[in-house]
Amino acid sequence: MADAKVIPFDDDRSRGGAAGRQPRRRGVSRRANGEPAPVREIGDLAGTGGVQPLPTRAGEQDDVPVKDGTEAGDAAGGRGDGGLERRIAGGLAFLRRRLTGDYEVDDFGYDEELTDQVLMSLLRPVYEKYFRVEVKGVENIPAEGGALIVANHSGTLPLDGLMMQVAVHDHHPAGRHLRLLAADLVFVLPVVNELARKLGHTLACAEDAERLLGQGELVGVMPEGFKGIGKPFGERYKLQRFGRGGFVSTALRQGAPIVPCSIVGAEEIYPMIGNAKTLARLLGFPYFPLTPTFPWLGPLGAIPLPTKWTIQFGEPIPTDGYPPEAAEDPMLMFNLTDQVREQIQHTLYKLLVQRRSVFF
Repeated sequence: MADAKVIPFDDDRSRGGAAGRQPRRRGVSRRANGEPAPVREIGDLAGTGGVQPLPTRAGEQDDVPVKDGTEAGDAAGGRGDGGLERRIAGGLAFLRRRLTGDYEVDDFGYDEELTDQVLMSLLRPVYEKYFRVEVKGVENIPAEGGALIVANHSGTLPLDGLMMQVAVHDHHPAGRHLRLLAADLVFVLPVVNELARKLGHTLACAEDAERLLGQGELVGVMPEGFKGIGKPFGERYKLQRFGRGGFVSTALRQGAPIVPCSIVGAEEIYPMIGNAKTLARLLGFPYFPLTPTFPWLGPLGAIPLPTKWTIQFGEPIPTDGYPPEAAEDPMLMFNLTDQVREQIQHTLYKLLVQRRSVFF
């Protein structure tokens, strides 16, 4: 594998040579077969397109058969033969669309249908049963418009970003989707690259972040980067440097609120007690973790510990009240970056005090 080069989110140099960067298609969303996606009417977007009013004549009502409770329950809850048939039909229709390419992806490669119906279904058991994630303050995330969620990063492997994505997807009242900014290492790994694109992830650079925020998307960033995810176990829950404030500059340019997010539980899934730096350089990784179970137990050592997680979203910090030139003010960016960092760190300490056990 070629050496992976980490591109900091706040790096202002040209992004044209980023590793693994896929060419962009500008314009409207398109289907996977290259045809333009059909333009939906307002009624279709609301789920009411083409619905005709029911007949209201009294004579027709007398001919309607009365269903028993079992049939009504099947219709409402999707149970019984009718519900099973509908699920099978829906699954076959999904497979047909995948095989024929009759589905939509955006300019970044995000596949909303695949994410909702397949990828989230695979992540959800890990979220609900294995890590038993508790979510707090999800109502602090705006119901519409662009917003930037800034979170701490930890855990040796970036499972915290995926769990945060499930938390927003499943618990936000407006059913919003979180678009994560990831390091370029993600986009040079086979299979991982394609899955990340389908989930809506993109390169952690100001250009991509501004485009997504400008489109009204919910964007997630973890400014600690590899410094946070690869820190030793002895420094757990101690936030690393947040860079030069590139995420604040991006939020200021778009007038998007910044939502601090604190994640407790990820630090203990792979307690990193050592780092094989020579092996990491040979493999092109930023670090090669040594844990109490990996690599000593082989593949079994790669199974994360079943810790209990808490994800808390804090009150948003508005940025739309600043003038356009504020994005170039280094002192303002430093102050806002420090404010976000301190709010995340304070919440982490508070959650740790409230936690009864690492596993319960």
